[in-house]
Amino acid sequence: MTSMTPARTEPDLSYLLDHTSHVLRTRMAAALGEIGLTARMHCVLVHALEEERTQAQLAEIGDMDKTTMVVTVDALEKAGLAERRPSSTDRRARIIAVTGAGAEVAAESQRIVDRVHEEALSSLPGDERAVLLRALERLATGHLETPVESPRPARRARQRG
Repeated sequence: MTSMTPARTEPDLSYLLDHTSHVLRTRMAAALGEIGLTARMHCVLVHALEEERTQAQLAEIGDMDKTTMVVTVDALEKAGLAERRPSSTDRRARIIAVTGAGAEVAAESQRIVDRVHEEALSSLPGDERAVLLRALERLATGHLETPVESPRPARRARQRG
């Protein structure tokens, strides 16, 4: 009797990327959670410090929908780390301004993010690390830069089966 399972001709790239991304996100969430932040909160703080940005601009950078962005900024405001202010260049727009306390937390959270990334990459020899990072950068800015619209987008990491 022959197996009905199709023979795999390539490594399961979807699983490899999904699984490693999922594990990295859980480690990041745990590490940032120790200082009361989420990855989204970190993203907003760091990018709002770079230059004056509106809530919509920060949502796009962080790949967040409007509702998620509002909840994130509300949490940052409640914690005293950021506030909504009128833009200095467009009186109709409101920007997210990071407070002094928010800037200190952003610096700490960036150290945490860098540490989590370093820990993940430290399992690879230096030459493999460099190759992996170059290859992922090429994929992220090339063939896999733009998502394709789908009526049923995949949201969760697949389990190896």
